[in-house]
Order: sequence, then C-alpha cells, then structure tokens
Amino acid sequence: MSVRRFVGANSRDVMRQVRETLGEDALIVANRRTEGGVEILAMADEAIDHFEPSPEPTPPESPASPPAQDPMQAMSERLLREMQDMRALLATNQSANAAVSRQVTPTGTAARLRQLLWNVGFSSELADELLVGLPEPLTALSGDSEAPLQWLRQQLMERLCVLSDEPSFFDQTGIVALVGPTGVGKTTTTAKLAARFVMRHGTRPVALVTTDSFRIGAHEQLRIYARLLDTPMYALDAEQPIDDLLGRLQGKQWVIIDTVGMSQRDQRVIEQIAHLQGGRSRVRLVLLLNAASQPETLEEVVLRYRQAARAAGAELDDCIITKQDEAGRLAPVLDIVMRHGMRVLFGSYGQQVPEDMAIASADTLVDQALKTATPNRERVHHVDAPMGMPRWSRDVLGQGRRLSSLLARLRQRIAGFSELEAIWDLASLPSRVQEERLNALLAGYPAANTTLGMAWSARRNERGCDWAMPDIGLDTDGAWLALPWLQHRHAAGWQPRLAALTESSGVAVHLLPRLPESDALAWLEAEHLTWISQVAPSHRVFFHHERQSIRQLFSDSVLTHQVGVRFRGQPVQLWTAYAEVKDATGYALLAWYGEIRDPESAKLVTRRYWLTPARLGTEVLSLLLTQLQSDGLSTLTRRAWQQLKEADSGDLNAEVRLLMASGVAAVAGHLDVADDEGAQTLRGDLLSLSGTSRRRRDTGMLDALVYAFMARDAIRQMGSVSREGVA
Repeated sequence: MSVRRFVGANSRDVMRQVRETLGEDALIVANRRTEGGVEILAMADEAIDHFEPSPEPTPPESPASPPAQDPMQAMSERLLREMQDMRALLATNQSANAAVSRQVTPTGTAARLRQLLWNVGFSSELADELLVGLPEPLTALSGDSEAPLQWLRQQLMERLCVLSDEPSFFDQTGIVALVGPTGVGKTTTTAKLAARFVMRHGTRPVALVTTDSFRIGAHEQLRIYARLLDTPMYALDAEQPIDDLLGRLQGKQWVIIDTVGMSQRDQRVIEQIAHLQGGRSRVRLVLLLNAASQPETLEEVVLRYRQAARAAGAELDDCIITKQDEAGRLAPVLDIVMRHGMRVLFGSYGQQVPEDMAIASADTLVDQALKTATPNRERVHHVDAPMGMPRWSRDVLGQGRRLSSLLARLRQRIAGFSELEAIWDLASLPSRVQEERLNALLAGYPAANTTLGMAWSARRNERGCDWAMPDIGLDTDGAWLALPWLQHRHAAGWQPRLAALTESSGVAVHLLPRLPESDALAWLEAEHLTWISQVAPSHRVFFHHERQSIRQLFSDSVLTHQVGVRFRGQPVQLWTAYAEVKDATGYALLAWYGEIRDPESAKLVTRRYWLTPARLGTEVLSLLLTQLQSDGLSTLTRRAWQQLKEADSGDLNAEVRLLMASGVAAVAGHLDVADDEGAQTLRGDLLSLSGTSRRRRDTGMLDALVYAFMARDAIRQMGSVSREGVA
C-alpha cells in the first residue's frame, strides 16, 4: 500500500521522518495525537494516481468478517479517493479545453462578425458581449447580406456614449481640467476647447491655467494660444489647489486647466488629481486618450487615471480622443472606452486650432473603426486580459455595460420609460416622501402629444389581489407606454374620465373593456373619437330588426379571415367574422366575433366579442388585436407585484409598487408583441441578461426587467455609499 505511517514524540520529529522517507513533496493524508506522541499518515505525491483503497468491509454478521478498519486509515482512504476524483475531473476539463482550442473556427454569421471585430481591433471580450444578443433570424442569412453588419454597427453605436451636443458642454460653467500622459496633446486640446468657447461666448468669461512647469516651453506655448484668443493665462504649481487662483479668476465663467503630463505608472498621478480636487472649487476631469497608442497602454492609462480620481473622491467619466490622424486603427481606443463606460466628448485629428477637432459622433466613429481592418492580426498583441482588473471584475463590468446599453435603448424606444425609471427611483426614498414625489411626477405625465389612445382595464380588483389593473396608454404608433395610469386617480364614471383624459392628454382612441353607459357612447360619437368595446356574449343587439344576443348572431357563422397575433405570451391565430347591427337607439354598429386558435393544432383557446362604430369600417381590426394583446398584462403585473413584495422591506408605497409592477409588465408586453429588428435584439439582450431563455418569452422578459431595475438600483446605491466614504 502507498500510505505510510510515521510515529514520533512530536510534530517536528514526525515531519523530519516524512521528508527523509518520501521527500519534500510528500502528501500528509491524516494526523492525530497518540499516547506516545504524534502519528501521521503520508504518501508520495506521485503515488496518488496509483492508490488502490482497501476493499469495503463485509457486515459483522458475516462469518468471514475481517477486523474492523482503523478509523484514521478509513478517513485517509476516503480523502485519497476524493483527491483521485478531483484530479480526474481536472484532467477531463483540461482535455476538453484543449479539444475546444483545437477545433476549427466555426462558420456562420456570428463567426463572420467576430472575425470582422477582431480584424479591425475590437477585443474578444467586447465581441462576446455583442454577439450573445445576435438575433436568431440573422444567423441564417447568407454571407453577402448586409443586415448582420448593420445590426453590428447599431450595437456598437449604442454602446458608445458620446456628447449629446456641444452647447451641453460649453454652456455648463465651471472648471475643466485635462489630464493624461505626456505627449497626448493636452496643450493643443486646451487651446482648441478655449477657442470653441470663445466662438460661442466671447473672450471675457474664459481663462486658461497651466500646471506644467516641467516641460520646456510649455508655458510659452499656451501663452501664445492665450494671446491669440485674447484670454488671460495663469500658471499654477502642480502642488497648488485651484483655490489659490480664485481671487484672480473673479468673473470667469469657464476655466480650463492644462495639467502636467504624467505617465500612468507615475505615483504622482494620484497626488496631481488630489491637488486639483483639494480645494473648495469642483473641477471636472477629462482624460485625453491617444488613438495611436498601443491597446495595452490605453487600457493601463484608463485604469490608473480612474483609480487616481476615485482615490481623490472625484469622477473621471469623460474623455477626448486625440491624434486620430496618426492612428492606424480606431477600434482599440473605442473598445476600451466602451468597456469602461466612458463618454467621448470630442475627437482631435491635427494641430490646427480650432479646426482639427469635432464633437464626437457615434456613427462616424464606428464607421471609421469598421473600415480599418487588419488581416491576419496576431492575437498575442490583443488585450484580452486588461491589466490590473481581475476576471470577475471584468465580468461584472461587462454585465454593467450590457445593462447600461439595454436601459438606454429601452429609454429611446419606449415612450414613458424615463418616467418609469423615475418611479423606481422613488423606492429608495423614505416612505413619507414617496407619495409627495409620486404626486409631483404624475402631475406632468404624460407629455403633450405623446399619447394616442388608452387600453382601459376592467373596473374591478384583480382576482386574489387588493388592487385593480392600471390602464395602459398607447403612443402615437399604437404601442404601449411604459408608465400606466392608476385607476383610482381617474375621474369617476365613464363619460367624465373619457372627457378628462381626452382634454388633458389628447387621447383619441379608447379600447374599452365593456360597453359604457349611453351618455358616454353619445359623448364619444359627438366628439368623433375612435373606440372599440369588448362585450359579453349575452349582450343583445338588433340584426335585421330582430333583437338577439351577439352569441346567437354568430352561432352559424363561418370564419374565413385569420391573422397571427401574440396572446398571453403565445403565438396564436385570430379568426374573425363581423355583421352590421344597431343598438337600442338605432345607432349603427359592427358586431365582431373572434376565435383564438392554436396555429398548429387549430384547437380553440378562447372566444371574444366586440362592438365598434359602423362609421369606422373594418379598419378597426388592428385595434381589436391591440386589445387582445393586452389581455396578458394583468398576469404579468401580478407576477412582478409578487416579486417586488417579496423583496420589499415594508417601506414601499402601494401605489409606487403597483406602478413599478405594471410598468415592467407593459414594457415586457410591448417587446413581446413587436416584430421589428430592434425589438428582436432587445428581447435577445433581455433574456440573455438573466439567463431566462428557457421560460415563456413574456414572463422571461418580465423577470429580466425586474432584475435589470434591481441591479441598476443596487449599482447606484453602492455608488452613493462609496461617495459617502462608507465603503
């Protein structure tokens, strides 16, 4: 047997025996104290793979029962068996990884896009983030299709944060400091920015400051620019806070500081930024990135300078890309900017002041990056493992970037999404403040000319709940708004509430859960508004002067028209028939009958009946589909409500919770029924964000949205904790 037993008076004596017998790499299997001293079981490391455990003992009733095994021996054998299993598992994984690495590069759309990203200079880390959301319909397209490339271009643009407009930068008064390594172009960029400010606001409100006392001629170079711009220039020692100049900067609205260039590896970077932030005046920091630098250098610059900013209690989220004209490829610097979530303010591409600088444009930068492919690019030069950042940090950072991009695209696509985010923000406030802030927020919602219609919910509490489903607004394209309306905040009675909403928000389309009273119908017709109403099968109408239920009217109908629709998260077919009828007052209507069927088995799922004004004709079918699609929103809202209730500490206002729940339900429903390419991409990104691809699509997206909002709130909370010095 490979396991050896060693006994000695003390641990030192026993370990000496082990080393002399088995060598320095011996494995200690077990040890215990005995009456005579210390006992150790050990074996040579190379013997582990050849270890054969003792046979399992037979039960003591057995006539051939061997002596009971030493407990210590049994424990050592068990440990050795587990070690063998572990080594076997590691060997299997290594073999599998080696096999994967030997595989031929896969083909298809994803592989082509990955190769393109690689050739132009983007990292495989960013490529993984992008391509995980590649819509399935694009994967089957041929290699000459432009659709995948357009999708990739859009994804890159959405991840590249840029300055929205030039006035938002120059009209914000204060102090701006340009920081970065030596030779990145800070002095020239200082002059370019100052010139642009002078062109907008004149020379009087601006001043230039330099802290560069190390470089020969640095003061003189900036002084020449200042003289040309007719602006004052001041010199400040690197150790001085900006407050030392406040007396001389009276009346200056915009001050720009040209700092001394320092290598990112220079420990004085932290001291430099600390001095800039050490006074009473708030200094905005902008990092300059040389587009011609190696990716490894750029990565280190961003990491070190942002670390220095955090150490000084400051934020460094803005950058300017310089020397674009000297860069063979633009993708590496854009890759680093995207992965670190920085915002690009301007791009600089020459020495002329102020001509050779432009406000950053996402589409222009991405197009420029994609045009500079380098065939047969060597992987050894690639930044797959950013310096100074552990793998788990990069994974979380990547998740954060995906989350930020996702929320930005939802904000852009879905009307009312920003307001829904504001509702979620209320959850972090004290309960006594929530209602007051909620009232103020809802008072200005929705914005004028943003709401086309309203999908009204049934005026009753949901089954098993103490709340009624909010009403869902429709935007000008007929899609659901992200922030619904609470029922109890509407006026009482159908006619007053219809009139109030039409007057305040310009709502012209009403999807009603049941036929309202005659005065409300008369008002709708007098105002020439569009409406449809779901009715019970027992509702009676006049058909050819005969009064009968709407169910009887369609009892023998042959349904010939069908259209595909999403219903309660599933694809179904709606088969319809209609007939011209009149109500008791003689008003002309269209009565509709619909059967929702499974598209594969043709099995009947459910039936629906509607009434619509005859004057609108059959064009209202699209509105019937919209109302049918809203049928599953209450179920989604209940699901989100329960999740929020379980996560709530008891301080969440009931109205706020209901708006949070119904809002994410509306967003999930919006994306579930949309069939455009943008919606497909968002669905893929949502489902991959929280790994919910195996669930039903609408509930999977709902769970992912709740997760996204909670993750957003957690990140914000951690950010505020860090700024308070608690963490």
